[in-house]
Amino acid sequence: MSSIEDNEAEFVARLVAREEAAFNLLVVTYERRVFALVFRMLGRRDEAEDVAQEVFVQVFKAIETFRGDSKLSTWIYRIAVNLSKNRVKYNSRRHTSEQDDIDAMADRAPLSAAKGVSVGDVSRPDELLEGIQLEAIVKRAIDAIEPDFREVLILRDVEDMSYEEIASVTGLADGTVKSRIHRARAQLRALVEKAIGEKLGNDP
Repeated sequence: MSSIEDNEAEFVARLVAREEAAFNLLVVTYERRVFALVFRMLGRRDEAEDVAQEVFVQVFKAIETFRGDSKLSTWIYRIAVNLSKNRVKYNSRRHTSEQDDIDAMADRAPLSAAKGVSVGDVSRPDELLEGIQLEAIVKRAIDAIEPDFREVLILRDVEDMSYEEIASVTGLADGTVKSRIHRARAQLRALVEKAIGEKLGNDP
């Protein structure tokens, strides 16, 4: 990523000039992180692939509007978040809320979201809930959080963005970002504890 960030203004100028090599470098540099972000927000691989592709189409179309008020990466993630939110709204209208099977968890990047629900904060016997089980529970809990809170939680605890970056991506005030993250973590913790309690209650 350093090859872009070392001289971002020059790189943006190459994009504005429709230089194919620059656009290819942009995709190679950001595609994995954009896909991971969109995947977290949507929860379905087929949806995420479509939206991630659309992100770069929109970047290519709108690059002339980039004014350098934020980092290029922040602007790209803002497009990714907005397109993901639009797809969530579209899907909710069509009542398409299916999620990937738990078996697909192995294909995902590790859930660093556990930082937001430090595993030590959740009462659970280690011997009964191992790695993939806990990860699946946390993933389903993230999917169940209210969308506005899920968005900031993913950006903070999965994407590891600063509060300032999240404010820039979402257009929210810093105080609102911090408040939503606090509430999102509380929601996540409650959902995880509930799911673990139900699992332990169902186990023989």
